[in-house]
Amino acid sequence: LLEERPADGVVLVRLHRPVALNALNLALRRALAETMRRLDADPAVRVVVLAGSARAFCAGADLHEYVDADSQEIVSRDMGRLWDAIAGCRKPVIAAVRGHALGGGCEVAMHADLIIASETASFGQPEVLLGIMPGGGATQRLTRAVGKFVAMKLLLTGERIDGRTAAAIGLASEAVADDEVEPRALALAGQFARGPQQALRAIKEAVLHGMDTTLSQGLAFERKNFALLFESRDQHEGIAARIDKRAPRFD
Repeated sequence: LLEERPADGVVLVRLHRPVALNALNLALRRALAETMRRLDADPAVRVVVLAGSARAFCAGADLHEYVDADSQEIVSRDMGRLWDAIAGCRKPVIAAVRGHALGGGCEVAMHADLIIASETASFGQPEVLLGIMPGGGATQRLTRAVGKFVAMKLLLTGERIDGRTAAAIGLASEAVADDEVEPRALALAGQFARGPQQALRAIKEAVLHGMDTTLSQGLAFERKNFALLFESRDQHEGIAARIDKRAPRFD
């Protein structure tokens, strides 16, 4: 992994296994999980951007670590703990996707809160073509993102789609030209880093909570978070600034 600090409060974490197109071996998975936990706990970090290279965001799992594995070995790796470190980050996470985002690479991107994709990026879950299935959340996250029928087609065929299509079906937040992907992701990250941190965190928490519960329970959680924000300085500053017709100065 490479770690960059392009702006105050913004950390860019770059997957860096160029010879393997950033494929996920256990060492890289553990490093990514450790990094996400550390950044989540660091009060100086407000936004995390996940990126790869021009050729590949992440080409998926490193198959060399799976070819001789049996079920017991797979279970012993406790991969859920490593995925949960990404999903559990309380701060906004933006995936900047260029090139291949396949299998586990697509699943890494889906753990983010926003996906900024290159128009020519390649998304897909090709596990079925290997006689296996996704194990990093795609059957659940992809279905929630694009709906049952589109997800079923992608999962059962293993076909790939480009970034334009990913944005059109709801798998990506937006698609831009390849050379605009990271600048756009960093521009959004800077906007979030300058924004009201408690509100951003409360919104993320409410959205993710709502995906795991009923509508009525999700609405109750939203109302609770809404009320709690009225104890924050940022709420007073944001409303006062709007009334005074000036830019807010958030903490």
